[in-house]
Amino acid sequence: MYGFGWYLESLYSNGSQFGIRTIPFLILVVSTVLIAAAGNIINDYFDVRADRVNKPERLIIGVHIKRRWAIISHWLFNILAFSMAVYLSWIFESFWYLFIHLLSINLLWGYSSYFKRRLIVGNLVIAALTALVPVLVALYFFQHPQLEFSESKDVIYPFIGNADYTFLFFITSVFAFFAFTLNLAREMIKDIQDVEGDKLLHARTFPIVFGIRLTKLFCYVILSGALSGILFLALMTPLSDSTSFAPIVIAALFTTLSIFSLVLAVERKGLKKVDLFLKLAMVAGMLAPVVWKYIFIYNGF
Repeated sequence: MYGFGWYLESLYSNGSQFGIRTIPFLILVVSTVLIAAAGNIINDYFDVRADRVNKPERLIIGVHIKRRWAIISHWLFNILAFSMAVYLSWIFESFWYLFIHLLSINLLWGYSSYFKRRLIVGNLVIAALTALVPVLVALYFFQHPQLEFSESKDVIYPFIGNADYTFLFFITSVFAFFAFTLNLAREMIKDIQDVEGDKLLHARTFPIVFGIRLTKLFCYVILSGALSGILFLALMTPLSDSTSFAPIVIAALFTTLSIFSLVLAVERKGLKKVDLFLKLAMVAGMLAPVVWKYIFIYNGF
C-alpha cells in the first residue's frame, strides 16, 4: 500500500503534501492490516480440525493460544479497524471506507465459517479482497479534492497521455486484476494441498468436486490471465528506461515458472514450490510502482 501510494503521489503536483506521509494514510494501512490479521485468526479458529491433518506443525490455536483468546483478539482487531474506518469516512465525508471495511470484516468471517467450504466461492472472496488493496489506495487519493494532477509534458503515460483520473483508474485496475488472478490461482492450489483435511469438514472445494487434474487446468487458465495483466503493466510503464521493466519481467518469469512447476507437481512438496513462485511474482509486481517512483526521482520529475 505504501509502495503503490508512493508511486501515485507522482501523478500529482502536490502529491507529497496529501500523500502517504499523512496520518490518515497510516490509519488506512493499519486498519487494513488489522482486518487481515483478524481474518487469519478466525480462519485458523474454524480450521483447527482440518489443520491437524493438513499442517499439524503449524497449528497455533489450541496449542499456543487458547480458543477464547483467539476470538477476543479477532473481535478486538475488527473493532479497532472499524473505528478507524468510521474516522476516515468522517474526515473525508465519504461512506466508502465504512462500507469497504465492514464488507471485508463480514466476508472474512463468512469465508472462514462457510464460503471456503463451498465450490469456488471462498476462492473468489479472498482473491477479490486482495484486489481491493490497491483500490483502497487509489480511493484515498481520489478523496482529496485539493490534489492537482501534474501537467508535466516530460512524463507521458502510454495510451493515456498525461496523468489524469483515467490513468488512475487504469493503473489501479491492472494492479487489482494482477492481485486477483494470482491469489485466485494460489487459493485453488492450496485447496489441492488441503484435500484430505477439507474432506473431514465435508467441504466442496474445486479439487474435491472436479478432481485435481481439472483444477490444475483451471489454474493454467487463471495464470495465463495473470500474465496478460503483467503485459498491460508493461504497456503502461511511464518511462522507457529499461530498469522500469525489471519488476514486470521478474513477475512474468515467476508466474511462468509457477505454471511449469504446476505441470510437474505430483506431490505436496511440488505444490509448495508453485506457491513460492506465486508469492515471489506478487512481490515483484508490488515492487513495480516503487521502482517507477525511484526512476521518477532519478530523472528529476
